[in-house]
Order: sequence, then structure tokens, then C-alpha cells
Amino acid sequence: MTSSAAAKPGGIRIVRASKPVAAADDSSANKAAEVKQEASAESCFNDYLIQAEGDVEMAAEIVAEKMKEGEVKAGTGLPALVEYVGVGLFMRSGLSSVVQESLQGMHGVDARRVSLKAVVGMALENGKAVEPFLMSLSPHVLGCFDAKESDVREAAEKAGSTLMKKLNAHATTGIIETLLQFMTKTNKWQIRVGALKCLDTRASEFPGEMGHSMHKLIPSLSEAVVDSRMEVAETAKNALLACCYAAGNRDLDPNVPAVVSCIAHPTEVTDLVAKLSATTFVQTMEDACMAVLVPIMDRALKERSTKTQRRACIIIENMSKLVLDPVDARPFLPVLIPALDKVSDQAADPELRDVAARASGALKKIRDEDEAVAKVAGIAASKEEVFKELSVLIDKADFPADAAPAVDSAAAYVANVCASLIRSHIHGPRSWDSACFEYLNPASGDEEKTKELTVGLRKWALTHMGEVVQEEEEFDDELCNCEFSLAYGGRILLTNTTLRLRRGRRYGLCGANGAGKSTLMKAIANGQLDGFPPKEELRTVYVAHDIDASVSETPVVDFIFEDEVVQEAQSPSREKVIEVLAEVGFSDQLQAAPIASLSGGWRMKLALARAMLIGADILLLDEPTNHMDTTNVAWLVDYLTKKTDISSMIVSHDSGFLDDVCTDIIHYEKRKLVHYVGNLSEFVKVKPEAKAYYELSAAAFKFTFPEPGFLDGVKGKRQPVIRVLKMSFTYPGAPKPQISDVTVRCTLGSRVAVIGRNGAGKSTLIKVITGETLPTEGTVWRHPNLRIAYVAQHAFHHIEDHLEKTPAQYIWWRFGDGEDREAKEKATRKLTDEEIKAREDAIAAGKRVVDFLNSRRMGNKSKEYEYEVQWYGQSSRENVWYTRTKLVEEMGLGKLVEEMDAKIANFRNYRALSNPMVIQHLKDFGLEEEIAAHNMIRGLSGGQKVKLVLAAAMWCQPHLLVLDEPTNYLDRDSLGALASGIKEYNGGVLMISHNNEFTSALCSEEWIVADGKVTVKGQQISEVPSVQSLASMTTASSVASLSTLGGESVEDDEHLDGAALEEKLKAKEERRLKKERLAAEKAAKKAEKARLKFLKKF
Repeated sequence: MTSSAAAKPGGIRIVRASKPVAAADDSSANKAAEVKQEASAESCFNDYLIQAEGDVEMAAEIVAEKMKEGEVKAGTGLPALVEYVGVGLFMRSGLSSVVQESLQGMHGVDARRVSLKAVVGMALENGKAVEPFLMSLSPHVLGCFDAKESDVREAAEKAGSTLMKKLNAHATTGIIETLLQFMTKTNKWQIRVGALKCLDTRASEFPGEMGHSMHKLIPSLSEAVVDSRMEVAETAKNALLACCYAAGNRDLDPNVPAVVSCIAHPTEVTDLVAKLSATTFVQTMEDACMAVLVPIMDRALKERSTKTQRRACIIIENMSKLVLDPVDARPFLPVLIPALDKVSDQAADPELRDVAARASGALKKIRDEDEAVAKVAGIAASKEEVFKELSVLIDKADFPADAAPAVDSAAAYVANVCASLIRSHIHGPRSWDSACFEYLNPASGDEEKTKELTVGLRKWALTHMGEVVQEEEEFDDELCNCEFSLAYGGRILLTNTTLRLRRGRRYGLCGANGAGKSTLMKAIANGQLDGFPPKEELRTVYVAHDIDASVSETPVVDFIFEDEVVQEAQSPSREKVIEVLAEVGFSDQLQAAPIASLSGGWRMKLALARAMLIGADILLLDEPTNHMDTTNVAWLVDYLTKKTDISSMIVSHDSGFLDDVCTDIIHYEKRKLVHYVGNLSEFVKVKPEAKAYYELSAAAFKFTFPEPGFLDGVKGKRQPVIRVLKMSFTYPGAPKPQISDVTVRCTLGSRVAVIGRNGAGKSTLIKVITGETLPTEGTVWRHPNLRIAYVAQHAFHHIEDHLEKTPAQYIWWRFGDGEDREAKEKATRKLTDEEIKAREDAIAAGKRVVDFLNSRRMGNKSKEYEYEVQWYGQSSRENVWYTRTKLVEEMGLGKLVEEMDAKIANFRNYRALSNPMVIQHLKDFGLEEEIAAHNMIRGLSGGQKVKLVLAAAMWCQPHLLVLDEPTNYLDRDSLGALASGIKEYNGGVLMISHNNEFTSALCSEEWIVADGKVTVKGQQISEVPSVQSLASMTTASSVASLSTLGGESVEDDEHLDGAALEEKLKAKEERRLKKERLAAEKAAKKAEKARLKFLKKF
């Protein structure tokens, strides 16, 4: 909005509310010239005002006459006059008509030249107030490009370029409609060149706003690039390049030159389609990018080459998968669907017909979605509809009659800009003030009525965006009210959305994994959110449980006291730090403990204590209940609800916690933040489709777990595959065992929930069972061929060294050599420093040392597995075979035996690491191809990282899945998907979780860890394995079978220890082998009899 200030003749003072910013590439000379022009504009108008003896209207008449005469001074002073008198008087005085007539050549060449100079001056100096008038002049400026005088043509080019740079970004649709009229062949070639240059400038200045008009531009530019006039063709090529790059698709950008060349030379379509088929598109497919690609695809579908047609069909199908808003695809569906249907009906190649039908089906699905949206929200309003509604509101406002010319001019421009806002789903109040109020207010001169008009127009427009119309209330306790967009890397997360926070409110931030919830909170915490108050005005603290590994050995008190942010904010004394830590539950012993010794729940409490000492106005809580037991969750609910002077923004997948804490819900919907008053249950009443936040069974998809591999001798889901007998574990230096006298077992049918308070020893128990650590006392027996998938409590440690890899690359790295590289790090596999030193000392002393185990076989005499021993420094002719018992119990080489067993087990269930198989496996766990194949792990959300860790753990087709806090980070849909996957999984599951809803829905057995003991409650699942699972168990080869085989009855084996059970299983294996030999002999005799019968015929 432009303001004016009163002044006396001879002492004029120009006041500008918004001074235009020079373009980034302007030279210092150009800037100096603009300053000089500004000074001369004031002095020129001052001279005319003096001539009129201070009469402003008379001064305007003088300027009008001088412009008709072509006086340069009049054109120079016009911007100052407009600034001084306002746009209303400017439109009423007839000056606007003089400028328009002069551009049309009605007052001679000199007047035309002066008017072009005045246009440039007004665009640079008068701000938004004159934009509607300048927009109406753009056709007349374009008409000056065919002037005979070179200096007029140069002035027209400068005026056109200035208009393209200064007019509102959302006026682009109207500008392009004007340019298209002057790009047709009915115009002189000079005018066409001028229009194309203007288009080039506009595309470069405002690439993001070109998309909605690209489907109209590309056909016109395609015609221009092959124009017979060389100047038109060259200029059109440059404009087409600018427009294609304006599409803003990083995947398309490398191919833009080839696309432009193909448009100019259609014979290149085959080569271009080949290039595009080798390009992986992962960025969201929007209307601008489709406008570039669709003509190419349409042409390719008409080629005679089956290969080209097939590639085009595949590209179209892949494009359809990346369409986020079906409205973007609307202009292109009538072109592509008939072309694809024609190929699917008439192509001779059956495979091509299938591919075309599949691509057509994908587009028809988008069409159906578009029609469904249109039924609910209607079609986005056109500028004609907006102008009609705006006219009604203007009539109701009853502005003064003398303001009518300026208001009418502004209304046409505002309709154009606001139609673009509607199409882009931009509904923030500030955007609408900028698009409506700031143009109409200078024209009407009535600020109050214009504000009411703007609010009314926005409410009307919201219905065309399918948005809920909410009253904009004023609050005294408002902390922020900002409008912004947010992106991560090349991915758009939020566009032109509004965030409004009040003091003392607790906001639940809800959305799917990867929507950008944590990214938003981190942007707020780091001061990177546009419009959000700076930290000097509003202090925010991002509360997360992850703590830098570099401070893992720092005592708790020192960690807080030495924190730079804490000291900068409040400079608390050491005594104050101790007091606050005690307030959140830290005992003296815990305060002196190192950070690394804290469980996940205590780490979250530590982060909250830090936030209290910083004195936060807003707490940004990212999954605060992760790793917390029910007691600590209840404490957190009480703490947050009592802090009525502190606001909170919370990301959590714990529906009960959100219900207990939240006063408001902020929901991610179509790249917008939508605010709902009330807790989660109230939100679900308004949005029933969000019931997945409550019901795991309502999840929209499910994880697909691979079938566990064959396990020798295990013929049912009730046979033990792990036995723990009187096991104890004590941490080094600890005065007493963490857990003791533990006796439990696991089977392929186990569904076990390990529960207990934070720090009770649940994770310790799991680590001993899986082999991550070794027991201090007792035995842990595992089926030698058993494969265990372990997802740790702090799941990100699995991938923290691979953040620059994509998920697929991580899978290839981890399993590239046929083994799980993480399994090699287990305590049961990795040699300790003492063991390495003892080995080196033995070698140095000349003793015979085992180098490695070369192979394995079932011993005929021993009836147990024997391993081929390769001696260090000796040839393979010296190799010997030792039994498992001798290697493990007598020679202490259990880790080598474990390694050999693992290699054979992996070999027997090897999965090819082909690209399609890896991508499909990641898809089975909710990671789409563009994320799996092309996104760096660093850029994944917490939930997506957990999905990757889970997918990687399941790659080797494990028999037992061990999950430590599996509900951390996963959204409700993903939790439901995980629950569905576990229910259908044919292996055992062992999980630690404080989420009672999750464990009670899945687990029939509980291991309660308390006071160092483990109490078993419930019973194991007894359902029969699937037909496919049983078949695989009974038909799999046992040539390299294991020495420990399962029995028919679990009850019969309950009294046996590990050694006795192994002996029993050996006997069963011997009987099985005998049966196989007899069957083989019988088959051989039958074959010999058939051979002899055949020979008798001759």
C-alpha cells in the first residue's frame, strides 16, 4: 500500500511505504541512475506544481498537456505526481488516458517515447497502487515493439521487462494470456519477438507461478520455435528453455535442452523418450512439469516403434504415481487417456497392450479422484467468477463515486491475482491482504470498508478451495501468527500455510510419517521459519531424547550446568540445576551417573529439565513418551497440564497421551496446517477418516514380512528354538546382577511382551537372548541355524554411520557379502581384545592355532556336526575334522562355530540383492520407490528410518523378530501396518513396549521384569503353521542340516536341558537319514528295473 504526505508548493516531500528492491543482477551504475531519476522526478513535478501555484489538479493538467507534446520532463515527473496525489486523483484527472493514448501513438512519436519512460518510472517508484493501471497498459507497451524508431523500440523493451519484473507474481496467469495474444502469427514479427522476450523475463523472475499456464504456453511456443523468421525462432527457443526450467523439477532439468531440441525437431522423439525412460522421476509431478512432458508422450504414443510406445506408457504410469494433486493433471487427461486407450486396443504386441492399459488405468484413477474432489469442493474459481463476487462486495461497500475509476481498474487486477491464490490453495489472511487490500485501499481511500471487503472475498474463496471457513478471532495471549512455506531438500512439505499459537495451549501436531512434523519443529527451534518471532521475543526449546554421543560419559549435572544455551538463557547456579533435576525425579545417584547409563525415559526427563532451565515459552516435544513407562507418562501429562504459562507443540503417536494433554490439534492436509480445537478424540469426530489414530486395525496398509527360512527339525510353532536356563547378567563393576536366575524359552509361535519399569533390565535381557552380550552365569541355547532380527531401542544407531546412503544402498552394503554385517558385531561372534592377544601370543610361541573353519558335515560316527579346521600357516592338506562339542567345550572356539553356522544358514536362505527385489522389499515396509532408491537416509523422517531398520532386519528371513520399543516414531497407520504384519508372520516375536494397546493386541505371553527377576505370565500361541510353511519344513533338503533338531512334543522336552535335548535330536536325525537312504535305494532299484525292461525290447 502506498501512502502520501501533505506538502506545500516548493517544499514537496515524497513518502513511499514500500521502496522497490533492485534486482540482484543490477549493476551499481543502474542503481545510481535510478537514484538520479528519483531526484529528478521530484524536482520536475515540483516545477509543474509551482507553475500551477500549488493547485494539484491544475498541475496534473499541465503534466498531461506536456506529455502530449512529448516533453521528457513530464514523463520523468509523472511518478512523483502519482505518489503525491494518489492513484484515485491520477485516474480521475485524465492523465491515465493520456498515457494510454500516447502509447497507442495518438499524440506522436515523442509522446510515445515519454509515456514509455513514465511507465518505467511508475513501475519502479509507485509500488502496488499503480500495478492495476500498469497491467492495463501492458498490451499497449507490447504494441510499441514494431515502432519504426529504434529508440522507441528500446524504450518499449525496457518498459516490458520492467513490468514483467514488478507486477505481482500471482498476476502471471493474466500476463501470459496477454502475451499469448501477441505471440500469434497475426502479429508483426517484431511484436512477437517482444512478447517472447517478455515471457522469457517473466519465467526467469517468477518460475513458481508459471505452472498454471504452462499447458497453454507450450503449444504456442512449440509453434514459434519452428517459425520461418529466424529472430522469432531463436527468441522462442530461449523463452521455451526458461519456461521448461521454470517447471522446477530437478529430475527433468538435465533433459530440458533435449526436450527443447525435440520440440524443434520432432524426429528426435525416439531418442528423447529413451533418455527419459532412463531418468528416475521422484519429485512430485506438478502441472508445469506435465505440461512439458505430455506433448512429448503424446507424440511418442503415435510413433510406429513398439519400443518407443512401450517406454512412453511406462513413463506415463510412473508420472501418475507422483501426482499429488489430481487438479494438476486435469488439463492433460483428455490428451493422454484416449491415446493410451488407442494403443491398448490396437497395438499388435500383447505386452504393449497390457502396459498401455495399465498406464491408462492409472490416469483414470486420477480422473476419478479429481471428479470426487470437484463434487465436494467444486472447481477452482476463474477470474471471471472472482470478479463477479468482488463486484458484489464493492457495491455493498458503497465507495465514493469519484473513486470508481480507480476501484474498477483495481478490481480487474485483484480478480486476476485472487484467482491464482485460489488455484494454488493459498488461504492465509496475509496473502489475501497483499492480493486484495493493498490494491483496493489506495483506490478506494476507505481502509475500514476495504478490510471488510477483503475478509468477505477470502471467505467466499475458501469454499472453492475445499477449506473450512474459520472466524479470525483476536487473542491477547497470541504468541505467533505467521504465514510460511517449508521444504526439505527438493521436497515441498508445506506451501503458504498459517501457524497460529496461543500461550498456555498444547497443540498436537498430527500427520503421516514424512509429512514434515519434526522438520517444522526444528525449523522453529533454529529460527528458520518465515514470520516466526525471533528468540529475543519468543523462546522455544526443541525437546528430543537423542543426545550427542560425544557427551555420553558426562555426568548428568555437568551436562546441564555446562550447556551453553542454558547458561546464555538463565545462567543458573549449580544448586539451581540440582534443584530442577530433583524436581523431575533425578535422585542424587542418577544426577552423578553418566548420560550413557540413562534409559530412554530418563533421557527425556533430562531434556525436559534442560527446557525448564532455559525458561521456554514454547516446548517443542518430539515423541516425548518414547521409552517412557506408564508411570513416567502419567508424570509428563501432569507436568504439561499444570504449566499454564507455557505452550507446547507435540508430535506423538501415543493416542492416549494426546487425548490427555492436547487442547488443540494441528493437522497436515494437502501441504497445509489445519487447526482444530479440542483433543484427539474431538478431532476424530470432525475427521472420521483419522480414526487410525485410535484403532490399529484401521490402518490403510500393512507390512509384509518375508516367510522365515527352513529350520532343521522344527516341525511346528511350539518347539523351542531358544532356551534360557538359570541365566544371570552383571554389568562390569556393578555390585549386583541386573537380572538373575532367568529361565524362559522362545518358539516360532511366540508372541511375547517384555514389560517393566524404565531401567528394570528389559533391554539387557533381550541383548543376552539375541547374543548381543554374553551371560555372566547360566546358559543360553539357540538353535544353531536360528536367524534373529533385532531392532534396538535406539533404532537409529543401526544407520547412523550410513546417512549419506539411500535405503537401497544401505541394504546392499549390509548384506552385500552374503551375511549380515551387523550380526558380525555381536558378542557371540566378535573376538575380544583378550582373545585376539591370546591368539597372537600362541602364534608367536609356535603353537598350532586354528585359522578358520572351512566347512561343516554331519558325522557318521559322532552323529553330530563336524567342522573342517584350517590351521594357521599350514596347507589345506593338514586340515582335520572336529566335532562341535570338541570345538566349543574343549577348545573354546564357540565364536568360530557360530560364524560357520551363520554362513551356512545364510547360504541356504540366500536372497538375490537385485534392484527390483530390494525395492520391493522396502515397499513391503512402507518405503516407496522414490524414497527407497533416491532419498538419502539423512533426509528421512524418524518413522521412515524405523521402517528402514525394520526392513533391513527382516531381509535375511529371520525366524525370530526382536523389537525393543517398536512403537517409537511410527505413526498410527504404520503401527497398524506393523501389527498386521506381526499377526501374519510365521516366526516368533519378542517385543519390549510401554504401549499397552499395541502389546495387548498381539501378545499372548508376558515376561515381567522387576527387581532383577523375570516372571512369565500367559501362554504361547498354538495355532498350526500355514500350509506353505509346513510344506517348506517337510520338503527342504537336510544335506547340511544342523545337529540340534526339534521334537514332536514340547511337553515331552520340557524337562530336558540343552545337552540332553541335543542328544535326543541327534537320534531323530539319524532315523531320518536312514529313511532317506532306504528311499533312495528303493528308487534306484525301480530305475534299474525300468532300464532292464527297456533294453529287452531290443
